[in-house]
Amino acid sequence: MYAVCKTDIGRLRSSNQDVCRCGSFPDGSAWTVVCDGMGGVSGGNIASSLACDAIVEAFEQAYTAGMEENAVREMMLSAIQKANEAVLHRAQEEPELYGMGTTVVAAIASGGVLHIAHAGDSRCYLKTSLGVKQVTTDHSYVQQLVESGAITEDEARVHPQRNLITRVVGVHPDMECDYACYNFEPGDLALSCTDGLSNYLERDTLLFFISNYQGEQLAQELIQYANSKGGSDNVTVAVIENR
Repeated sequence: MYAVCKTDIGRLRSSNQDVCRCGSFPDGSAWTVVCDGMGGVSGGNIASSLACDAIVEAFEQAYTAGMEENAVREMMLSAIQKANEAVLHRAQEEPELYGMGTTVVAAIASGGVLHIAHAGDSRCYLKTSLGVKQVTTDHSYVQQLVESGAITEDEARVHPQRNLITRVVGVHPDMECDYACYNFEPGDLALSCTDGLSNYLERDTLLFFISNYQGEQLAQELIQYANSKGGSDNVTVAVIENR
């Protein structure tokens, strides 16, 4: 397994509230974590950093080789709950940070299985021999509009309220998180990203980049693509390849 992650401030923002981390476990399994903070310049930076650090620490402490699927699920959901508590606690200590929060999408590739846990509108896409598909569902107001048939996916991409998120880490004690797992065969690729990329991304475009680039270059090319389309937000990409 190979993992890489990159983040970029974009072309219009004065600070980068995205945070990403990636790595591997001693058994060769790989992991990535992507967070997109919100709540003012300092609040967003703090929320995403706190959450990402808490999740990575929990992974490194709890992961063991040969974990059963359900054990990985429980570990990931527990890690994100710890991140939620860490952000909430900091906001309680510093009232000026009240309301800060962050999205999260965490991925672990282990034993031929890709595990995904997420909250918010940061996404994960999975590329297999059958093509590319989005394997997370945005927790957002515009996604609810899409599911109800009120707007199309293309309209959602430019909707004025596309930044309204319905689930977030660090705001409510009873935060919910989605989990799913998928077969992850040799040659497969998982790509997590913040909305700074996905707002510009169509399925065919992503398939083109994945078909032509790998690893660090893939992440860099996608960031450059988002910036060439306007770079209106921070842009973060994390990739796991089953090589």
